[in-house]
Amino acid sequence: MISIANPEINGEDSALLAPASRATLAWCDLTQGFARLWMWSALAWQDIKLRYRGSVLGPFWMTISTVAMIAGMAVIYSQLFGMDIHKYVPYLAVGLIIWQFLAGIITEGCQTFLNEAAVIHEVRVPFSIHVYRSVLRNLIVFAHNMVIVPLGIAIFLLPVDWHLLTVIPAICVLALNGVWTSLLLGMLSARFRDVPPIIATIMQALFFFTPVIWPVGALKEWQIVATVNPFFAAVDVLRAPLIGTITAGSSWPVLIVTTIIGCAITFALFARFRTRIPYWV
Repeated sequence: MISIANPEINGEDSALLAPASRATLAWCDLTQGFARLWMWSALAWQDIKLRYRGSVLGPFWMTISTVAMIAGMAVIYSQLFGMDIHKYVPYLAVGLIIWQFLAGIITEGCQTFLNEAAVIHEVRVPFSIHVYRSVLRNLIVFAHNMVIVPLGIAIFLLPVDWHLLTVIPAICVLALNGVWTSLLLGMLSARFRDVPPIIATIMQALFFFTPVIWPVGALKEWQIVATVNPFFAAVDVLRAPLIGTITAGSSWPVLIVTTIIGCAITFALFARFRTRIPYWV
């Protein structure tokens, strides 16, 4: 018989039997969920197909509605802000497309776990799969709307240079922000059902406080108020290279700091409350 006091058993072997920390389990959930790309990508495409089932144009209906909105707003707001319509239309169009992407991730992020309550209760899969699914679904819709951009570049003769390459890291950073936002709001909404309508109201207000349809220069000496806005940073790092302008000097630093802080806080909360998600939903 082997004694329980055996140092070999109590040493290395007991360490192997020790329960993993909350942070380790949370990290495993995120990595294992990401590794199942085939699953959440298929689910995201299925969501798109079901959402537009029976429609001939599918997600392009949103693109058409965006074009109609741009056409209606461009004439009025270009005069209101004293901008050349040939410069304002690309500014407005790209800004609206990016804002719709950000707003979609945030508002749908509130339903990340609530909409999948049955799956969470019946199927043992990483919770992060539902997060990646939500973000990819919005990226797909965003890609459909982005077909407007090449047309705009050709029609309005926008400059194309190496700055256009910064679109790639910008989209990657925005997607990463979408992950922590969906995870955080998904947990909060599962615990407190008042969160989704509150977030929807906040997003409506932020649309008018963020330079999406109006230029930063309209604030004059108060421009700092807009440039430190993380939502402006998110829009600017993607819009500026697409319309051939220079990204504001504060946009990337603000976006990177927001990403780091958001990821850190969300990971800590996910590690702490991950096991409670099935009970909340």
